[in-house]
This record gives sequence, C-alpha cells and structure tokens, in this order.
Amino acid sequence: MLWVKAFHLIFLVSWYAGLFYLPRLYVHHAMSTDAQTRERLQIMERKLFWFITPWAILTVVFGIWLWMLQGWGFNAGWLNLKLLLVIVLVLFHIWCGKLMFDFRKGDNPHSHVWFRWFNEFPLLILVAVVLLVILKPF
Repeated sequence: MLWVKAFHLIFLVSWYAGLFYLPRLYVHHAMSTDAQTRERLQIMERKLFWFITPWAILTVVFGIWLWMLQGWGFNAGWLNLKLLLVIVLVLFHIWCGKLMFDFRKGDNPHSHVWFRWFNEFPLLILVAVVLLVILKPF
C-alpha cells in the first residue's frame, strides 16, 4: 500500500507542477501583442497540457486504488469533501484545455488579470485537500 501512496503523491506533484505553470502561460499569452510570441506560447501551452494530462489520470487511478486498499467507502466526511475537490480539480484541468483551444482559435475573452486570479485556484484546492487528508476534521 505504501508504494501505491508514494506513486499517487509523485503523480500528484507532477500534475500540480503543470497546473501551477499552465495558467501562468495564459497570463503571458493574454498580455502578448506580437504573433511570434503568441505562437511560441501556444506551442508551450499545448505541450504542457498534454504532458500533464497523463499525470492527472495516473493521480486519479492511484488515488482510487489507494481508496480501495484502505476500504474507506463513503463514510468519512473528510474523504467525501476531498473527492469533491478532486472532481473540481479535474474540471479545472479540462477548463485549462478549453482555454488552450480558445487561444489557438484566437478566441480569448479574458484579460491577463483574470488569468492571474485563475492561476491561484489550484493552490486553494491543494491547501484544502492537504488539510483534509492530514487533519481528517470530520
């Protein structure tokens, strides 16, 4: 079980590294004015998004495996909230993919300020999940 937990955390850290950086690329993309920079950012965004997507999938797979090994079920309130936050994080990841495709089409309605706030969202989820897992408050 410790191997499963270790790999779950390794994949989580890898996924989060990308989730912290990808919206930051969007900040720069929203601020860019020249075509060459935008093209370079589109390439970086695409490569990063598709690089971290397997880590997201493996994080979820190993998390489910860990959940089954622990036999937690749905009776722990902290775990139910954690699972909800993981679903929200997966939706955030998908939203990042949609934004990447929007940038590619030249269809971005958001300012760099909006992306700066958007960039902070995964941190809020991370703090909440870590506190839930460590403290198990309910």
